[in-house]
Amino acid sequence: MRFDLTDLRLFLNVQETGSITAGAKRSHMTLASASERIRGMEDTLGVPLLLREHRGVDPTPAGRTLAHHARVVLAQMDRMRGELDHYGHGLKGHVRVLCNTTALSEYLPAVLGDFLKDHPRVSVDLEERLSHEIADALRAGTCDIGVLADSTDLHALHTQTFRHDPLTLIVPRGHPLAGRPAVTLAEVGDEEFVGLVEGSALQEHIAHHARRGGKVLSYRVRLRSFDAVCRMVGQGVGIGIVPRVAAMRYGRAAGVLRVALADDWATRDLVLCVRDALPAYAAELVAYALRDAPAATDAPAAGVCADAPGRTTSRTRPRSG
Repeated sequence: MRFDLTDLRLFLNVQETGSITAGAKRSHMTLASASERIRGMEDTLGVPLLLREHRGVDPTPAGRTLAHHARVVLAQMDRMRGELDHYGHGLKGHVRVLCNTTALSEYLPAVLGDFLKDHPRVSVDLEERLSHEIADALRAGTCDIGVLADSTDLHALHTQTFRHDPLTLIVPRGHPLAGRPAVTLAEVGDEEFVGLVEGSALQEHIAHHARRGGKVLSYRVRLRSFDAVCRMVGQGVGIGIVPRVAAMRYGRAAGVLRVALADDWATRDLVLCVRDALPAYAAELVAYALRDAPAATDAPAAGVCADAPGRTTSRTRPRSG
């Protein structure tokens, strides 16, 4: 059996995208070349690795086994490159980061800006996902670092508090709710809302908790940024739910007031999670991300996020969904 690293990375890209075409594009090769490589892998093994359907491909049991071992091999290669980086002029590294809406818009741009400026040979693939999807991706080994809400099930992951991130209700000045010290989502669920576009991780999070309380929120308009949401609320179009940090950043200029949300799910932290030890360059990104993190309240366990001992600390904390 002779599979090279290009074969293994291609197969993972095809499995993760669910398409040979998309996997070939992610692997920077032509569709014909990618198809030929996969057929060659199947011929070598004597079993099909993919079920080819009209809408894409699904891995067979043999394909899932290959994907598992491919992740192990490629992760080990990344760790080797990271360690050898200290002895040479620097090998280019790539870090896959999944995060929720608040982390993407409020916190990670500054972190990544500093990190990428100081590490010109490292690139970062950043993507917004729902928190439970991020946790699943980490456990499956399809991303390196996740930043997500601590209300998610975090079993089998090493975590460190990244930022405090409570959610708050915003209302225009003069709104009947403006004088309330706190409200629950159930109390305001019949109001007209301003929110983020469909597919936003935060919006899905809010909708989930509304449904649990028997409510389906009505949106007058959906926008692409917290700034736009705050400005629209300030003009009296509706009310909104945003991270408190965003309400503080944009609220005064937009003319909105904050009303505390009393629901337990609105009081949350963002956590940075990894599954296993990381290559040195990825561990360095973790260190950058945690420079301004709140002080840990738990006793730290050293050397879980990084290969270098003492660079970062973490804790494992299971949480209910």
